[in-house]
Amino acid sequence: MKAKVLLSLVLLCGNLAAPPARAGDAAPAASAVPAACELPAYLLTSESQLPKVADAIKAGKPLEILVIGSGSTRIPASEDSSYPARMQAVLKDKLPPAEVVHVSVEIQSKKTAEEATGSFVKLMEAKTPTLVIWQTGTVDAIRAIDPDDFRGAVTEGVAALQKAGADVVLMNLQYSPRTETMISVPPYLDNMRVVAQEHDIPLFDRFAIMRQWNDQGQFDLFSPSRGPELAKQVHDCLGRALAQFVIDAAHLEPAQQQN
Repeated sequence: MKAKVLLSLVLLCGNLAAPPARAGDAAPAASAVPAACELPAYLLTSESQLPKVADAIKAGKPLEILVIGSGSTRIPASEDSSYPARMQAVLKDKLPPAEVVHVSVEIQSKKTAEEATGSFVKLMEAKTPTLVIWQTGTVDAIRAIDPDDFRGAVTEGVAALQKAGADVVLMNLQYSPRTETMISVPPYLDNMRVVAQEHDIPLFDRFAIMRQWNDQGQFDLFSPSRGPELAKQVHDCLGRALAQFVIDAAHLEPAQQQN
């Protein structure tokens, strides 16, 4: 029962739950980075690379990106404002005009890493992405899955994605000050970092990024009265950060980017 209550609270916080968007709402343009989205460079830097992304762009092939995530991947009734959609818009804006970028989303709602991993072989056969961004850890932390078992599941999942021929980016848990004292997060953050290092893949530190925004007052992630605009702003910033993270990890030359 406690796990169910925690899961509901975290998913509510993570979604930054927004009421349905009006029919005329449009996704914001991929313009200059807003001040609220600013981050220290170290949070967007990875020593690991994305060679398949770089090769696809160099060859002028379509860049197919698959985001595997949970409820916090989307904004209900406002999918164009979710971070995968914003990442796609920013990548299209930053990469050469002829580059085709497509981001699809696979929601693995309320699944642990082990439960999600079981679907990866068929998923990769159906999607054949160049890059997979796997967002995981929250459900495992809520259910208090043994951290060693969690690490084993993430290792197995990463291996399956790489065997299918994709670059992989791991994305860790969302930061929520309202649940920080209720869930033991560090073991899951640490184990995801270990797996990323062992497989030499980039880790997008969503937890540290969101905590930075909250601590610096860019976003108030504690307030229970968050509206649709805050949801869109946070997802916009995450999408922008993730797009830049991918570009940097692919080590693209200036000629392969828009000025």
